[in-house]
Amino acid sequence: MRILAVGDIVGKTGLQKLKSILPNLIKEKNIDFIIVNGENAADGMGITEKMYREILSLGVNVVTMGNHTWGKKEIFNFIDHKQIIRPANYPLNNPGKGYNIYECKGKNIAVINLIGRTTMTVLSENPFLVVDEIINEIKDVTDIIIVDFHAEATAEKIALGYYLDGRATIVFGTHTHVQTADEIILEKGTAYITDIGMTGPKRSVIGMDVEVSLKRFATSLPERYKLSSDSEGKFNSCMFEINDKTNKVEKVERINK
Repeated sequence: MRILAVGDIVGKTGLQKLKSILPNLIKEKNIDFIIVNGENAADGMGITEKMYREILSLGVNVVTMGNHTWGKKEIFNFIDHKQIIRPANYPLNNPGKGYNIYECKGKNIAVINLIGRTTMTVLSENPFLVVDEIINEIKDVTDIIIVDFHAEATAEKIALGYYLDGRATIVFGTHTHVQTADEIILEKGTAYITDIGMTGPKRSVIGMDVEVSLKRFATSLPERYKLSSDSEGKFNSCMFEINDKTNKVEKVERINK
């Protein structure tokens, strides 16, 4: 089985790049299951139902979210759909689910979304303790467990990778929009990468307009948040090849276009 995780979709450019790349990539790489982080799809903050439907229409199985989950109010109309999940360690009264179990090629695949706490301003529970509870609940009814850890600090992401080594099949990071080159299969068999990157404007500062970003950093003056208008996109993703007999990852491949 081949599972593809696609880095944060940023704005219309990111969505157009996903549309132009994904269908051919599915055929080229024989992809079986696809996870896309969509929390930045709508103007960099949140996702609309139209965008959500467009992403699913490409063959995507799960859309994960992050700190901008509630960026667009209309998400409350579809947050309970099975194919979208938000961080599981959000407060208990939040709508939506933090994980779901999906069937693919006779396998039960659990996808869990978590959000980090280091330098993140979103109120959340301890992701390490929350994921413990989830895995203990689902481990006997799943073949493959995948975690999208939407976090800022690389140390927090790496720590979670080791924490879940041997219990999760795959742990990948999102949120920083810069792909890391540290893909690895840890000693107990969990595949890990700190961040799978971004699918969005190529000429940008993690998706933001370059000139606006330079002004903010050079002058420290407040400047209105603005997405890059660059129509040339980049596509960051990571593919995990899993042995159908052992349910362990045998190969991790970063795919960038």
